[in-house]
Amino acid sequence: MAHSNSAKKRIRQNIKRRALNRWRLRTMRMAIKNFANKIASGTNEEAIAAFREAAKVVDRTAQKGVIHRNQAARRKSRMNARLKAKVAG
Repeated sequence: MAHSNSAKKRIRQNIKRRALNRWRLRTMRMAIKNFANKIASGTNEEAIAAFREAAKVVDRTAQKGVIHRNQAARRKSRMNARLKAKVAG
């Protein structure tokens, strides 16, 4: 158990940050799942709109430091490849 005031404050900050980071991850995963659903059973326009929204959320999550920027780029690249395959065929 923490004894100093600074250690207690650090614990409080960590709890808040962890909760916010978990919310950001959950939001990102939901946006990606929404995109996957639009790819599977939606129109091309819906899929494009879902891709744009998911890409924004992924970029924001990386910008906040929750995920690495390379992971964000990889996720967006794979989503874009799936979108191109749907629009082309």
